[in-house]
Amino acid sequence: MSKLYEKSNPADDLRRAYQSGQRNFTNASLIAANLQSADLKGCDLSYADFSEANLSHINLRGADLSYACLYKADLTQADLRGAMLMGTDLRDANLAGAKLQSADYNPEETHFPDEFDLATAHMHAI
Repeated sequence: MSKLYEKSNPADDLRRAYQSGQRNFTNASLIAANLQSADLKGCDLSYADFSEANLSHINLRGADLSYACLYKADLTQADLRGAMLMGTDLRDANLAGAKLQSADYNPEETHFPDEFDLATAHMHAI
């Protein structure tokens, strides 16, 4: 694992790394992190763990969140347009107002909250 995630505040470290041009954060561990309003557009966050994280108003447009864990994450007003959600765990996540247009998902492997309405999300089943 990268030294980036061994520091005391992984959320701040991730923001700084993104601002310096890094885009690969595969397997990042950001459990209960506060990334509210962060800009992580186009990042590879596959296999990352965002369980119970505050991701409200985050920009994850075009990000790869394949097999990431967003269990109980707050994604209120998050921008996930064009994101890869293949096998992503979004169970019990708050997706109120989230933008999911053109996001790709696997109907057999991607897990959404029970009340989530796929028909109105305008996503692509792959």
